[in-house]
Amino acid sequence: MERLGTGIGWRPEIADAVERMPGVDWVETVAENVCPGHLPESLLRLRDRGVTVVPHGVSLGLGGAHRPEAARLAGLAERALALGSPLVTEHIAFVRAGGPPTGSPLLEAGHLLPVPRTRDALDVLCENVRIAQESLPVPLAVENIAALFSWPDEEMTEGQFLYELVDRTGVRLLIDVANLHTNHVNRGEDPAGALDELPVEAIAYVHVAGGHERDGLWHDSHAHPVPEPVLDILADLASRTTPPGVLLERDDDFPEQAELERELTVIRETVHGRTAVGGRRADGRTAADGPADPATADRGGSPVRSGAVRPTPRRAGVPVPVDPACEEPGDPGPGATDPARRRLALAQTALLSSLVADAAPPEGFDRVRLGVQADALAAKRAGVVAKVAPELPRILGEEYRPAFLAYAQDRPMTGGHRRDALDFAEHLLRAGRPEGTRARRRLRTWWRERSGPTPPSSRPAARLARTARRILSRH
Repeated sequence: MERLGTGIGWRPEIADAVERMPGVDWVETVAENVCPGHLPESLLRLRDRGVTVVPHGVSLGLGGAHRPEAARLAGLAERALALGSPLVTEHIAFVRAGGPPTGSPLLEAGHLLPVPRTRDALDVLCENVRIAQESLPVPLAVENIAALFSWPDEEMTEGQFLYELVDRTGVRLLIDVANLHTNHVNRGEDPAGALDELPVEAIAYVHVAGGHERDGLWHDSHAHPVPEPVLDILADLASRTTPPGVLLERDDDFPEQAELERELTVIRETVHGRTAVGGRRADGRTAADGPADPATADRGGSPVRSGAVRPTPRRAGVPVPVDPACEEPGDPGPGATDPARRRLALAQTALLSSLVADAAPPEGFDRVRLGVQADALAAKRAGVVAKVAPELPRILGEEYRPAFLAYAQDRPMTGGHRRDALDFAEHLLRAGRPEGTRARRRLRTWWRERSGPTPPSSRPAARLARTARRILSRH
């Protein structure tokens, strides 16, 4: 597996700092935020200097009931080729639900949501991963995600789920140690236990990030320094295997360059300084000893914990993936996993409807946790819309955030964030907002430039005056 070294997430806000940083071997960029035909100059300069650039997708929804969309896969492939990337990465998550055959409109979460660790979800995920693998020009690695809540009646631990996914598809893993910490705080899952069960030889690279605790829950914000417990998990992982690459993620509240460099140094020292303290790994073996006895160790060379349950071996008769380009969008189409897809589709739609469309929470879920997740999704949605349409917070000022959160309460996202920004602006204009004439004129101009005719006003007098002006203008 290709050695990547130590890297940092490339973001436009810190592009100049990343170019100046010593010891940055590679960078990762959010795939959806770059255009293959118009790559940022900073990324091109890094690539030309020999710095590896990896596109990291966030919208494919491999853990969803729908097969991956051909257009999204083509976009990932384009970015990998344009950047000369050795691999692409995505998440084990679902980001949309609904549509046929659920009887619900297609809903977008706007963020990553956990899949249930069940046989149905695993069967669907494996088929989706194989479809993606066949569509991409480079290897795929998939990431474990952080979660605020658990699904009821799960059938596997995270380690078992990932082990079998790798065993059945050969996909590589992007292990986020910050997400292991998040799930330890929020769901009581033991990070060491998860590492015990992982096929560590499948790790492509590792994410490290910060977060913060609020009301007893850990929020994976990527906007805070990396805490010591996350570094401890990284050290535990490094004691089991030397990861091909380690990357610092930071998405907001960016510190000065010197602070980012300090965090990279700590991460580098954690991996290399603790990989073999005194030349000896966590199982007491030295690197020269080679892998542990397979009778007493898991696939990563780590001792099997007492009571650990091995995933079942790969099953025969896995169906051949169906070309997603031949199917209707959102339609699972024919295939041996259709019953599993239908069951998963109904379950994910019910959950997402409760999070973004004010529906009742499905049975078995923690209602308080779902409320926290719903608030987090709305806040994330407001933040992303502010980034893709920065004119909106400038036009609306302090009114932007409360107005958007009120709008989002009963208007789920059904398209991308750019469509969401236009729908939000139209909603305000229809309601005769914002209050100030100048701000309303600026918002109307912004909306018209991007989407067409002015939306009708909610005030009859204004509609009558506009109609009269149109009639008079023809004579």
